[in-house]
Formats: sequence, structure tokens, C-alpha cells
Amino acid sequence: MFKLTGSVKLIHATAQITEKFSKREFVVTDTTSQYPQDILFQATQDKCGLLDQFQVGDQVEVSFNLRGREWTSPQGEVKHFNTIEAWRIEKMSQGMPSGGPSAISLEASDFPTSPKSAALESTEDGDDLPF
Repeated sequence: MFKLTGSVKLIHATAQITEKFSKREFVVTDTTSQYPQDILFQATQDKCGLLDQFQVGDQVEVSFNLRGREWTSPQGEVKHFNTIEAWRIEKMSQGMPSGGPSAISLEASDFPTSPKSAALESTEDGDDLPF
């Protein structure tokens, strides 16, 4: 398990990837080093709507897991992709997690575990990339 504290920079709309798989991406800016980093996270399935309670500029602490998968293109080229899957998000109050009703718990069981998850299916526009 990993944690990152920063400010919400961007919250995307929910994307319906396939009939059975949806995701919502959001960006948190980590300013703990000399060079701020914009980190892209995702929430999936029924957890997408939970991000509605957060706004750009909110200070948050995100607990997340790193996921990796292999994908083979139609041309036979093998690629590897990483995903940062948030499973808990808390608003910060004066540098500490509030732990109040703004906390989001995203259970690990809510995320696809198969490397051939629904996210690897082609999109309707003919794009063969897995996202």
C-alpha cells in the first residue's frame, strides 16, 4: 500500500470503457519534492461517483495500489502498462486526514484483478490500445 498527499488538480468525467467497465481518472499534484509532480489516479466501477465530493484545489491524502499488465497489439508487439488505483481518498484539514464523511474507501475487490480485464478490450472508435 502506498500513500500520497497533495492537491487535486483535475477530476475527469467518468468514462464508460466497455459495457461492464467504467473508470474515472483524477490528478493530484505532489509538491513534496523540488519539482512538483502531477500524478494520475483512477477509480473504477461504482466508485466513480464518489469523486463528486472533491473539487480542484482540495488537499487530499490518497491511498493506492500499483497495478501492472501486459498487452499484445494486433501486430504482435508486446507492451506493458501501469495503473495507479486509488482505494481511499481523504480530505486533509490542516495537514491531517479529516477521517470524516469525506473519506472514500475503494475496496481492492472492486478492481479487476485479471490481466486480461475489460479495460484491455478495444474501444468503439477502432483504437486498439487498452485504454
